[in-house]
Amino acid sequence: MIHRTNLGRRAALAGLSLTFLLPSGLLPTGSPQAAGRRRTREKAAPLPMVVLDPGHGGKDPGAIGISGTYEKHVALAAAQELRRQLLATRRYRVELTRGRDVFIALERRVAIARRRGAALFVSMHADAMPDPGVRGASVYTLNETASDGQTAALAQRENASDRFGTPNFQDTPPEVARILVSLVRQETRTGSARMANSVVASLGREVKLLPNPARHASFMVLKAADIPSVLVELGFMSNRADEADLRRPAHRSKLARAMARAVDAYFAAGGERLTG
Repeated sequence: MIHRTNLGRRAALAGLSLTFLLPSGLLPTGSPQAAGRRRTREKAAPLPMVVLDPGHGGKDPGAIGISGTYEKHVALAAAQELRRQLLATRRYRVELTRGRDVFIALERRVAIARRRGAALFVSMHADAMPDPGVRGASVYTLNETASDGQTAALAQRENASDRFGTPNFQDTPPEVARILVSLVRQETRTGSARMANSVVASLGREVKLLPNPARHASFMVLKAADIPSVLVELGFMSNRADEADLRRPAHRSKLARAMARAVDAYFAAGGERLTG
């Protein structure tokens, strides 16, 4: 499996002319030269970087549960457990956008992922709904049009800024840069959808899910144009059963195991194409 950072992919794309924007590359895949290049890259390539984003923090508590639990604490504890489990596989490098109770603006969270060269970005939350009967996990990807009214309201609550990064192709003719940006965005959307499907399949084996658990809306924290990104709602603090579950380390460990399986399945199914 060949892995490269997103920065490396952007640099490689920027150096290509339109003539060479072909999925098969410049050399036949079976040639001795191509095989030699693969072996060299495999030896030098770092493990893929997964950036986990515990929602809220510091002055922003996020949702407050029926018994007073803060979403920011649940999200951080769940992200720390997922980080521990992913590192134990020795397949990934893993970073958190915040490792303690501090406030980080949404645009900074995206910037951290891009600076770390993330191959995958997972934002973790446990929001609230007006209806306390709503419970279950769900997964969200970016789309300018929300999949339903409930998701639109959720995105509106989460969003605090509309600033986000885009790929930067320096010294590239504008018409070529537009094509390259479009290709990267499409690749990112495909990867995000694949990760969302993987999370839904894995979580569904362990915990209750919302109806139609793979949803989409214009979440600002998912707007890195070149990083496959998902937002996972682990449950809802407004539901007494969900809140009680999320307070328990054993339940958070179960959620982390399911999400670690989803990360494994994502890369096994082709996530490496987005980092290499």
